[in-house]
Amino acid sequence: MSTFSLVDYVVFILLLVLSLAIGLYHAFRGWGRHTVGQLLMADRKMGCLPVALSLLATFQSAVAILGVPSEIYRFGTQYWFLGCSYFLGLLIPAHIFIPIFYRLHLTSAYEYLELRFNKTVRICGTVTFIFQMVIYMGVVLYAPSLALNAVTGFDLWLSVLTLGIVCTVYTALGGLKAVIWTDVFQTLVMFLGQLAVIIVGSDKVGGLGRVWAVASQHGRISGIELDPDPFVRHTFWTLAFGGVFMMLSLYGVNQAQVQRYLSSRTEKAAVLSCYAVFPCQQVVLGMGCLIGLVMFAYYQKYPMSTQQSEAAPDQFVLYFVMDLLKDLPGLPGLFVACLFSGSLSTISSAFNSLATVTMEDLIRPWFPEFSEARAIMLSKSLAFGYGLLCLGMAYISSQMGPVLQAAISIFGMVGGPLLGLFCLGIFFPCANPPGAIVGLLAGLVMAFWIGIGSIVTSMSSSVAPSPPNGSNFSLPSNLTAATVTTLMTSTTLSKPTGLQRLYSLSYMWYSAHNSTTVIVVGLIISLLTGGMRGRPLKPGTIYPVLPRLLAFLPLSCQKRLCCRSYSQVHHLCCSCPQDLPVDTDLFPEKMVNGVLRDSKDKEVVALDGWAQQGSSPTFVLQETSL
Repeated sequence: MSTFSLVDYVVFILLLVLSLAIGLYHAFRGWGRHTVGQLLMADRKMGCLPVALSLLATFQSAVAILGVPSEIYRFGTQYWFLGCSYFLGLLIPAHIFIPIFYRLHLTSAYEYLELRFNKTVRICGTVTFIFQMVIYMGVVLYAPSLALNAVTGFDLWLSVLTLGIVCTVYTALGGLKAVIWTDVFQTLVMFLGQLAVIIVGSDKVGGLGRVWAVASQHGRISGIELDPDPFVRHTFWTLAFGGVFMMLSLYGVNQAQVQRYLSSRTEKAAVLSCYAVFPCQQVVLGMGCLIGLVMFAYYQKYPMSTQQSEAAPDQFVLYFVMDLLKDLPGLPGLFVACLFSGSLSTISSAFNSLATVTMEDLIRPWFPEFSEARAIMLSKSLAFGYGLLCLGMAYISSQMGPVLQAAISIFGMVGGPLLGLFCLGIFFPCANPPGAIVGLLAGLVMAFWIGIGSIVTSMSSSVAPSPPNGSNFSLPSNLTAATVTTLMTSTTLSKPTGLQRLYSLSYMWYSAHNSTTVIVVGLIISLLTGGMRGRPLKPGTIYPVLPRLLAFLPLSCQKRLCCRSYSQVHHLCCSCPQDLPVDTDLFPEKMVNGVLRDSKDKEVVALDGWAQQGSSPTFVLQETSL
């Protein structure tokens, strides 16, 4: 067991002091003039760079810092292909989710559900999110502290209490602006800590060229695995396409991320911050993979001790770092500061997002008469309350034993159904409130059925090494998209059949499978209950994908599909005769392939969608360039 030197403690304490100082600076700056908008939304005046780094810090939890190198060390570089999913996983939020949320001027992402469906759906989404985050935040505080204690002897509850209290204070007093700027500082600390490990480790084994050669020699450099089988744990398709849904659940609809988009000065700044995350994520993923390869090459040259070889996978990186940096005072402290920066950024995001949804979704709708002063006090009290709850959940985590694994997995199970709920509302105008509620419940049931079934199957197995199909401890979820291969033992090497086969579905497909379940069940229930007939859709809540595709279908098919969409900028409704092309006194233009054209065949207005009302079709038109 390695121990910390005085310099290491100084570096670690410096991280906590500076994080607290940044938070308190924003808390006391303008004290007495704060508004609820400043606390919860940073007054919607943040630039794209701090928002981008905050998005990255929330993504890069301590669990990811420990888990990605361990994954590469054990199974090779196949996991790196997850980076291919980042492109679509960020492009879709930038061009679909962000514009819709930003133009509706939301504070909570779940406000959208009330605008699109009703208040009941909003509450269901909010309660699901709160359940997910409460389970998670205690675990993300306790698990890294436990690993650190096992390897270094660093006092377990001292680290838990210190992190919890510091994080609670600056989040509650400083609000979102304090969280974002401390995230920026903590991102730099995480980058420096990982970079130090790569530089020192590669130097001790003979350079990065030697690291690559050793890894190639022992089969740790993976090629592109094109097996389409969704039950194989990691393939190119699983990582590159299954990972897209995981990224959408994280960067598309999660309150912690949406809140950062909405705090931007302009919609363009919000979109740019989403773009800026893409290269940063690739760098972070590449550094995690490099640490795993350096660790593998290091232990080929300097074999592990018996204690290290018998350690849990989540402790591999800490053993490696303490072994590698033991003769360099200050650097072990820097890496632990890097690790705890990941915890601080993730937990502060959880506190702030939980306080926001509780205030905006569960309190304000029922008590709209709250004064500004009372609302500010309540917002701060909620953040403090969730901080105390986090410490309580950390203690409960310490008593859970093997159930801790299930608690961590529950967090990842909920992201897919919430993604499906938002996609149902955004892309399918026919979906109605009963369909949304039943679809969400079906998605959650499916998620827990497969997820817990996989856990129980894995825990009942006695084989220690993990085969390609084994589902390992992962957090493909709202606050981290990194996979952590710890705690879970594998399934047996014999090919599973029946339900065992279903339980061996790769965890990377969980979000896709569960969100699809919500959409399919939601559409079926919506069609059976009459769709949205007689219920007007609010402008700006639909992304008109289907109506644009329907324009290519025969008119008879279009009339049977009662889908209506609205322009997000300007909508224009007119009742037209049944017979097309349109030829009225109001619109003398002709209709060609869903586009109104004037006598010179110049496009005037584009058909954005239509819905049949009574006996005549109503066209919803989107103004283009006149």
